[in-house]
Amino acid sequence: MSKVDELYERLKKVNEPKGYYFSKNEKLVKELIEGLLTNKDRYGYMCCPCRLASGDREADKDIICPCDYREADVAEYGSCYCNLYVSKEWNEGTVPNVPVPERRPVEKVAWMSWPGNDA
Repeated sequence: MSKVDELYERLKKVNEPKGYYFSKNEKLVKELIEGLLTNKDRYGYMCCPCRLASGDREADKDIICPCDYREADVAEYGSCYCNLYVSKEWNEGTVPNVPVPERRPVEKVAWMSWPGNDA
């Protein structure tokens, strides 16, 4: 079994009893899990593959998967920002599958604090 498949099974087992399901788009889910593993190799922790991480665990703790925004995103939109975790209703199509806006505060976005960025 690949590392991606192992993590898939482990995360599924932990999160489904809490009401968080993987998106029915298995290709996307496997790509996102691969991103989590890449970030774990890169930074030492599995931060959200859909966001820029700083490499500073303390600064990134809000985007360590599952991120601090997952619960509110799934409650309001039926999906987290990445579409990794979704509600049962989202997978069934009984709630609209719409893009989830970024909840992470602008001051926490890694690129904003890079040297030379005047934004």
